[in-house]
Amino acid sequence: MTDSDRIDPEIETEAGELVRPYVITRGRDLPDENEFSLITLVTTASDERQRPQRLSPEEQQVLEMCSNGYLSVAEIAGHSQLPLGVVKVLLSSLAEGGYLVTRAPVPSARLATRTLLQEVLDGLKALPV
Repeated sequence: MTDSDRIDPEIETEAGELVRPYVITRGRDLPDENEFSLITLVTTASDERQRPQRLSPEEQQVLEMCSNGYLSVAEIAGHSQLPLGVVKVLLSSLAEGGYLVTRAPVPSARLATRTLLQEVLDGLKALPV
């Protein structure tokens, strides 16, 4: 191998950082934006017997983390030290396989209108003391 055939170490490092997430996700695309938000809660399905041993080490790690109760997507990404996009792909795959149960975040409550608050106040004032 000649000097001109050698790959620049900086380029090789950058290529490794790009290839690893692709390998971990097996080239799968990100799930829909609405499927997994940062605060979506995830836990393992109750049937431990259905868990195959053919899962990747990263998938096994996610299942192990989630086996103790609900964790948010953000917590899983933080504990696994994997990029958020990679975690979302892994979670989507595991959920499709029936290994995970997800719970969407509870939507924010509607704020009370001024009219409603006035009706409540009027009703309270009308109560006998």
